[in-house]
Amino acid sequence: MLRNYFKTAWRNLFRNKFYSFINIAGLTAGLAIGILILLWVQDELSFDGFHKNTDNIYRVELFGGTGASKQIWESTVAPMGPLAKQELSDVQDQVRITPNWFFTLYKYKEKAFGEQNVAFADPSLFSVFDFPLIEGNKAKPFANDNSVVITKSTARKYFGTADALGKVIAAEGKENFTVSGVIDDFPLNSSINFDMIMPMSYQVKYLLVNSKFDVNADFSNYSYQTYFKLKPGASLKKLSADLFKIHIKHRAEDTDADYLLLPINKMHLYNADGTDRGIQTVRIFIIIALVILLIACINYVNLSTARSLLRAKEISMRKIIGAGKAQLFTQFLTETALLFLIATIFALFAIYLLMPVFNQLAGKQLVFNLLDPHIWIIIAITVIATLALSSIYPAMLLSSFEPLKALKGKISGSIGDALFRKILVVVQFTFSVMLIVSTLIITQQLKYIQSKNLGYDKTHVFGVWMRDAASHYDAVKAELLKQPSIEGVTRATGNIISNGMISGDNSWEGKATGQTFILHPMGIDKDFISFFKLKMRLGSSFSGAVADSTHFILNEAAVKEIGMKDPIGKSFRFQKTNGVIIGVVQDFHFASLREKIAPAIFFYRPSVYQTLYIKTRTGNAAAAIAAAGSQFKQYNGEFPFSYNFLDDIFNHLYQGEQREGTLFNYFAGMAILISCLGLLGLAAYTAQVRTREIGVRKVLGASVTGVVGLLAKDFIKLVLIGIVVATPLAWYAMTNWLSAFAYRIPIHWTIFVLAACIAIVIAFVTISFQSIKAALANPVKSLRSE
Repeated sequence: MLRNYFKTAWRNLFRNKFYSFINIAGLTAGLAIGILILLWVQDELSFDGFHKNTDNIYRVELFGGTGASKQIWESTVAPMGPLAKQELSDVQDQVRITPNWFFTLYKYKEKAFGEQNVAFADPSLFSVFDFPLIEGNKAKPFANDNSVVITKSTARKYFGTADALGKVIAAEGKENFTVSGVIDDFPLNSSINFDMIMPMSYQVKYLLVNSKFDVNADFSNYSYQTYFKLKPGASLKKLSADLFKIHIKHRAEDTDADYLLLPINKMHLYNADGTDRGIQTVRIFIIIALVILLIACINYVNLSTARSLLRAKEISMRKIIGAGKAQLFTQFLTETALLFLIATIFALFAIYLLMPVFNQLAGKQLVFNLLDPHIWIIIAITVIATLALSSIYPAMLLSSFEPLKALKGKISGSIGDALFRKILVVVQFTFSVMLIVSTLIITQQLKYIQSKNLGYDKTHVFGVWMRDAASHYDAVKAELLKQPSIEGVTRATGNIISNGMISGDNSWEGKATGQTFILHPMGIDKDFISFFKLKMRLGSSFSGAVADSTHFILNEAAVKEIGMKDPIGKSFRFQKTNGVIIGVVQDFHFASLREKIAPAIFFYRPSVYQTLYIKTRTGNAAAAIAAAGSQFKQYNGEFPFSYNFLDDIFNHLYQGEQREGTLFNYFAGMAILISCLGLLGLAAYTAQVRTREIGVRKVLGASVTGVVGLLAKDFIKLVLIGIVVATPLAWYAMTNWLSAFAYRIPIHWTIFVLAACIAIVIAFVTISFQSIKAALANPVKSLRSE
């Protein structure tokens, strides 16, 4: 019996090649795109979830500051971890991680490498997290303070195929570190990822000896990511309060701060206060996947139910000769299953071909491995859900015909003009219009970000990390300015595009009791303001005099936040330096446009400047880079020279949004294309069942334009209803999406008009393809055949 079902289904597919092609093409595209999106979603949701103690591991974060300066710090002070483990029973273990800026040049025999992805960490990193050593002592990953654990890729880079354990790596020619362990490369879905890890005890000892600075007693330096492994069932609210008590006991002035605990499996997509850090994008992509699959299902349901009239007599004859309703239901279900099987095979093949392109667009390294059970779970859920959604209603409808009515032609009206099918078309185009509107708004917002005036001039500027050349800055600058390709040179402590430095160690004249003020500090040279064409609102910039070491420049946001009137000449303390405010610079963007401009402070301390900025003349970038490279090599020897143009750094800041926007555009385009396939099939069916009417109208003098308008008007009405329904929904969705940006475009009514016009044009062109074909047909042949 089942074999007969499949044989009949196969014959039916070939008998209606055009409609079979439309159904298979739509379902193939829907399944392929839907599965790709769900693979992307699965990867995003899987971040940091592979540790066996995931449910009990949290990152400690601090919510500090007041007003505009209030923000979440993803790191905290070094003593907090050990003190919490010592004093709080709910903390079973703790791990501290901080970047290693002491050394950047590493050598093994004749090989030299510049390494920047290096960290100091407590040995508990390898017991709290599941980053097991594949070589070395798991119970004691660091043999002593001068040990280092490296990844398998790093070991291969330094030592080739030789055993890495016991090998000695020289750092900056000053210190030797012995390899005490090798771990697998960090997973791609891990937020913690380093090439080399050194013991925290080395950093503590180094700073104590060289700077007389005790890290384990310092509550002013927020540079340590701290993770807790908690007892199951621990109260996060109570623990946060206990952490704050510890903090206040050692630093009483920070009265306006809260400790937050963020589960590690949420670090990638959430902020510690529960706000969006990427989860909104994941939700949007899930919705897009469901919309695409739903549109593909609607196509199938519409074509199946619309063409049911053409099969009414066939079904009636089957019933008359004894076929039961269950048998007919199974027959039509089998037809759908066969069509889905073909579409699924094509979809899997399409995914295999598209995966490299998809990874490039998404910035991922997803692997479509059919041996991976997770892949099959996604495929099975997608295919089964789509199959169930598409097949049940058409099968029930087709198997429910009353034989006598069907043979007498009395069911044409109820089926041919089915309200349900019209509703589905409206739903289809509601989603399509929403996607068109979203595409237009997302594209405009991303263009706005890239073209917005940031408050400074970054064109033709590249930055170089000076390293040892920093102590020879004056000589380097003099040589560079001799080059005709170079227009200007300056220096600073960090990156003007994204100044991630923060400090709450400050005080000022008129400070309110309990007020905590979070600043973004940056050390700048005397010509930094003019180099970047920043505007001074009050006072003056640094002159380069010795007295500038006790002078400060604030931005407008900082002055507004502390409520200081006439700030010039007022006293201000930043960290250990007591000084005065000599200037106020106009606000400029030194972070993502998702954030409002935060308070910033600029100080003058040339001894700590490490970033060299060079402005090139138009068309002379290559010569300027070569000159900078020559100066760099003169003072840094073997260390590799590298540079970054600020435009590239700025674009990288929004790389995630750009990738997501590009993916969204492609997915929206596919959804609209699938909708058009369904509309094409319905238009073809309409033209087929109205062949006699069209023939009569042409004989009586109807024009081609009139016939096309006749066939198109009903569909255009449905598209217009879809536009009306989609407009408020799209406005609401895009308003929520834009709310994540502190600086955003307004949603103008012209966007909705443009989207409506695009939808109508697409629908009309799709319908006209079949309508014109029907209108041009010879009416004599149409009437004879009918």
